[in-house]
This record gives sequence, C-alpha cells and structure tokens, in this order.
Amino acid sequence: MEEHIFEKKGCVMALDVGSKRIGIAISDATRTIAGSYGVVPRQSRQEDFARYRRIIAEEEVTLLVVGLPTRSDGSDSTIAAWIRDYTAAFSQTTSIPIEFWDESFTSMQAEESLALRGKRGKKAKERVDAVAAAFILQSYLDAHA
Repeated sequence: MEEHIFEKKGCVMALDVGSKRIGIAISDATRTIAGSYGVVPRQSRQEDFARYRRIIAEEEVTLLVVGLPTRSDGSDSTIAAWIRDYTAAFSQTTSIPIEFWDESFTSMQAEESLALRGKRGKKAKERVDAVAAAFILQSYLDAHA
C-alpha cells in the first residue's frame, strides 16, 4: 500500500499567501499542534522561495500545506488560480511534497481570535496572516489525525 504523504515524519508548514504578506505556521514534530511562525512581506518569487526553503531546512519540515481560497460552491476564487501558479513555481525549486487546503474563513477566524485576546490595531492586523496560517494548518492536521 502506498504511504500517504501525511504519514511521513517531520513538521508540516502552512502558508497563507496574500498579495502583500505571507502568513507562516509550523506544526510540532508529532503533527498534532499548529503554531504561528510569523508573517513576512511578499517580495519577488525568488526571494519568497529562498525564504521558504530556508525555513523548511531550519525547521525540518517534510510537508508544505498551502491555503487555497474557494468560493461557497467549492470552485476556485480568482486569487486561487494565482496561488496555484505561485505554488507550482515553488514546487519546481524544492523536493518537498505540497498539498492545498481550503482556507475559507480563516482570516475571519484569526481576526476574531486576536480580538478576543484584546489584540487590536496595526500589530494585530500584521499577525492575522500568521494566525490564519495556523488555523489552516490545524484544520489540515485535525483532518489527518
């Protein structure tokens, strides 16, 4: 029987790719808990991809999950096509397996979570993408538990 890529060992990294910022989350080695890693500004693809490869190596990541926004009917949104293209370009620069995961409503969940913890203003807005990436990753981990 073929081993599913989730069953391999190592951390899982998730990306919430936006037009200006990228939220990053990484799981623990047991692939149980997702944690926010940080938010980085989007730069050129070359610079973004080099940053991902560096984090993948430093954190011993063995699987990448990329959030994909979908419409309520399940079809890809306009930005989803761009994210698929961006991810396909990254996949040409790495050997790590990549999976897409529905990111619907994760930014809203992240904003609500930060507001409940009393986080407001510019700093909270900057953290939304990392918290959204953690929601994407936790949803993925829970579905594969």
